[in-house]
Amino acid sequence: MAIELPIRTAIVCHDAGAANVVVATLLETGRKDWRAYMQGPAKKIWESAFPEVILYDSIEQAIEGSELLISGTGWASDVEDEARRIAQRKIVKSIAVIDHWVNYAERFVRNGEQVLPDEIWVTDEYALELALDAFPGKFVLQVPNYYLEKQLRDIALLDKPTNPKLLYILEPIRSKWGRNIPGEFQALDYFISKFPQLGIPEETVICLRPHPSDLEGKYNDWIKLHSNMNIKVDDSISITESLGRAAWVAGCESFVLVLALMAGRTVYCTLPPWAPICRLPHSGLIQLRELSK
Repeated sequence: MAIELPIRTAIVCHDAGAANVVVATLLETGRKDWRAYMQGPAKKIWESAFPEVILYDSIEQAIEGSELLISGTGWASDVEDEARRIAQRKIVKSIAVIDHWVNYAERFVRNGEQVLPDEIWVTDEYALELALDAFPGKFVLQVPNYYLEKQLRDIALLDKPTNPKLLYILEPIRSKWGRNIPGEFQALDYFISKFPQLGIPEETVICLRPHPSDLEGKYNDWIKLHSNMNIKVDDSISITESLGRAAWVAGCESFVLVLALMAGRTVYCTLPPWAPICRLPHSGLIQLRELSK
């Protein structure tokens, strides 16, 4: 059953994670009367789902006269945080969607000031428990994840590949863990060092899927340094297609690792031993750092 939302509902997103969840939820209603402001990866997601719905030119215009704001909780910009601040000033009810399982309190802090929404949406029981612990006294609601459900249906419909690939999901780590190399490259190097222990055929193609916020060509030099291996940048249009081609999936803490687990793939966490422990609470994830113990 679709979630009922007021006629004058404003939508503000930037990062892809929450935008995918929000857009899938809106599509379930069958409506197209949204007051949306989108930037970054979320803008492409919106334009693909609602090409006929014109985006507003500013956050203020989208929220002005609205009864409700739904926003994402990404790290890549201050757009969603600013929307919640505007909604608070205009006394517009605010809902924030958390699409992941890490850094809950920090998502709502900018310049040392925390601005919380009136309501928080999460999409599974793990996130519900984490949110209730992080935000005591706030109303937290678990809502259906229509985006994940559709991805799983689409993956199940794909033919099994004759020569399956290993899909590596890249993400910005924002920490160097006390070293001089960005965390995402440290994790990649650690993965390569452990690859011979995984029992995966040496000729298997390793497809690196960049994060939506990554600059084009970010990993080209790294791939050249490992020219002895069959590594390339993933050329699949959608994550569904990428997972459909893969028998194995690796990465640090991306949502896609959870999607891959639910799709029945073998999934590895590549965080090295000197990095913090993986915070994804889902069972079935193989920790490479445990292989050496």
